[in-house]
Amino acid sequence: MTARPTLTSALLDWYDRHARALPWRIGPAEIARGVAPVPYRVWLSEIMLQQTTVRAAEPYFAAFTTAWPTVLDLAGADEADVLKAWAGLGYYSRARNLAACAREIAQSHGGEFPRTVVGLRALPGIGDYTAAAIGAIAFGTTAPVVDGNVERVMARIDAIEVPNPALKKRVRETLEPLVPEDRPGDFAQGLMDLGATVCTPRSPACAICPCREVCRATGDGPERLPVNPAKAKKPTRAGAAFALLDGKGRILLRQRPPKGLLGGMTEVPGSPWSEDFAAHDWPRHAPAKTRWAQAPDEVRHTFTHFHLVADVYWGIAPKDFRPPADCWWAEIEGLEDEALPTVMRKAVACGLAGARAGGALTSTGG
Repeated sequence: MTARPTLTSALLDWYDRHARALPWRIGPAEIARGVAPVPYRVWLSEIMLQQTTVRAAEPYFAAFTTAWPTVLDLAGADEADVLKAWAGLGYYSRARNLAACAREIAQSHGGEFPRTVVGLRALPGIGDYTAAAIGAIAFGTTAPVVDGNVERVMARIDAIEVPNPALKKRVRETLEPLVPEDRPGDFAQGLMDLGATVCTPRSPACAICPCREVCRATGDGPERLPVNPAKAKKPTRAGAAFALLDGKGRILLRQRPPKGLLGGMTEVPGSPWSEDFAAHDWPRHAPAKTRWAQAPDEVRHTFTHFHLVADVYWGIAPKDFRPPADCWWAEIEGLEDEALPTVMRKAVACGLAGARAGGALTSTGG
């Protein structure tokens, strides 16, 4: 068995020297001076970091905390504005849950985050991992915090050769006696930093790892751990998207239904996406009767569960065209202010490129 006290103390000593400087983090030196983590910033960063890298999250974190410095500010925000600010981070249900969680904290908790893992877990959009992370970092709770980095580190240290979901359960059980009561947040963040900077998926830097003396995988091909379950092949879905222009520098947009994939986000009109989409059937999904031209490029985008390939068509709206109730004209030069997810920005770019190539738009979009 691994020498547990040695692991805990070695990790904390290393974290004291090598903790990453992150905009949402209160480092060990600051904590030693009595500076306390801000629960709102901890929560916001943890929600953003789900399925997202630190580098990708940092500018969004800065934008959110500038627009809404406190949870009460965010609670008062229009959900559409939150979705716009989130656009590009993906997994848009997280943004809707973010707004809902802020409102619940304001309305049901007096503007204060619950201080227990159970209380945090009951809030919208907060699962087991996020509740444990906020609890440990912001409030000093000792529930084990297990993310992908922690799973990898502990799978190697203990030579755990089972894939998820069994791995997560084993890691959580292994960590329970290791979490120090006086520094649970630093311990959790130390494991995360170790996985992100030293015990990386490929080519881990075992020679400089503070846990190398207690790691059972050192020198024995640590890259083979954790064991990954076989991945199912992603299906490919197809569809059509339409860039309808009005000849005045505007493009037709609409809002997606509030539930489901990309719920509540903005899109150009288009067809449903399906594996059996008939490419010749695209005209019946067009938002207007006009002369449509196919853009030279197609949209290719990968979601969690499928790949998408969509043809893009552009056209000029007839003079008597009136947008349906769920659609609106948006200035092409102001599209950065629309809540367009990445896949729809690709569709817009393809449509506008086709229109410019066809002489319907100038290089500036007018």
